[in-house]
Amino acid sequence: MTTPDPAQSENVATRVKAALKRDPWDLPDVSGLVVGVLGGTGDQGRGLAYRLARAGQKVIIGSRAAERAQTAADELGLGIEGAENAECARRSDVVIIAVPWEGHAKTLQALREELAGKLVIDCVNPLGFDKKGAYALKPEEGSAAEQAAVLLPESRVTAAFHHLSAVLLQDPQVEQIDTDVMVLGESRADTDLVQALAARIPGMRGVFAGRLRNAHQVESLVANLISVNRRYKAHAGLRVTDV
Repeated sequence: MTTPDPAQSENVATRVKAALKRDPWDLPDVSGLVVGVLGGTGDQGRGLAYRLARAGQKVIIGSRAAERAQTAADELGLGIEGAENAECARRSDVVIIAVPWEGHAKTLQALREELAGKLVIDCVNPLGFDKKGAYALKPEEGSAAEQAAVLLPESRVTAAFHHLSAVLLQDPQVEQIDTDVMVLGESRADTDLVQALAARIPGMRGVFAGRLRNAHQVESLVANLISVNRRYKAHAGLRVTDV
């Protein structure tokens, strides 16, 4: 039987205490990271690409057709580039998944190799629509983010940017977007990076909201926000109080 090393146990305890005392708003510098946006020709993807580039981030828009991606990039300007999805994934440090839910699984399956080792941010909301309005769908894996984690076992999957208005994101007259971004993931280092990326956009905060098993609730809340927006003719977001 091996006798525990007291010095080693003390070092582990010290590291744990230091982590617990760490300021949650002490976030890393992400200004040098290249961000790819798969689905960057859609409203949400274009909006995120525009806001991040406007904040000084290097951004590449991805699409199934390189020409379509480049057209969207040229329209947005700000040094944004366009590329076919696989090239976008290869050239990016962080990849945001903003594709329609219907194409989510197929897109990720096709890019498993290119996304290996990458920090992936899934912002897809599985929703259905009928005469009563929007309603949440529940994927077999539990959520879009959990489906991404299953399909991309060699990637570092997180979830964020679900509750942002594409209208506000794309409006050049809007100087800042006053909202919080719920960030979920399995690694604090990864969720800190995503929080820091959200904070690059004026008015925005990234707030840690749990592990990926809690992503379904976050994705589903978009159906409620759609109802709010329709009733009040607004572009509602979220703020977390007392944080």
